[in-house]
This record gives sequence, structure tokens and C-alpha cells, in this order.
Amino acid sequence: MNIISTKQAPAAIGPYVQAISTGSMVFTSGQLPVDPETGLMSEAIEVQAYQSLENVRAIIEASGLAVKDIVKTTVFVKDLNDFAAVNAVYEAFFTKHAGAFPARSCVEVARLPKDAKIEIEALAVLS
Repeated sequence: MNIISTKQAPAAIGPYVQAISTGSMVFTSGQLPVDPETGLMSEAIEVQAYQSLENVRAIIEASGLAVKDIVKTTVFVKDLNDFAAVNAVYEAFFTKHAGAFPARSCVEVARLPKDAKIEIEALAVLS
């Protein structure tokens, strides 16, 4: 088992790591929409969705894999009314970086750390 860490994504804000790799699989921790350079979050759900995905991408690439290797994501949203906006960003991101979509779950939650509107985690597999 190896710990994956990159400065291209926000540092963990608790007792966990950005990701763990084991064998051919990489498991990311949930990625908040925090800009790793500024430590700030936008208010707009579209910007938050994109930043969370970019943070996932940075971690997956730090592991030596690519977005195309992501086989499953879990998307946590504070408000399912944002579902259409999140879907649009998600579709554009995976179309650009992978050309295909991974399996996905999307659930509404009462609250996320730092009062974010979204958090995304991923599982990637070396194929």
C-alpha cells in the first residue's frame, strides 16, 4: 500500500491522506472544491464541481494513472437542485479528459466540510 500526495491538490484537513494505492487500484479521499494555490472556494456550484474534479485529476495523475483510468466516482452534493449544473460540468470534464464516463453515485448530504456545496471521490484502476 502506498500513500499518494501532491501539492497540485489541497492537503488533507484531517487524519487522512489524499489517496492510497494498492496493487492496480487508487482510492482518493473526497475532494473538496478548494483551490490548492489559494486555499479558497468559489461560491458557484459549477466552479466548485470543476475544482473538485481537477483536484481528483491531480491526485490520480500523481499516482501515475490518468482520468481515463477512473472507474467509479461518488459525488456528494449539498443540494440535489444543483444536479443539472453538476452533470454539465462532470460531462464536459470526462469527455475532455477520458472520452468515457465512469460509474457514479450521487447523493445529497446535509453538510460538507468547510460548508462546500460538493465533494467528489474516485476509484481508478490501472488497465
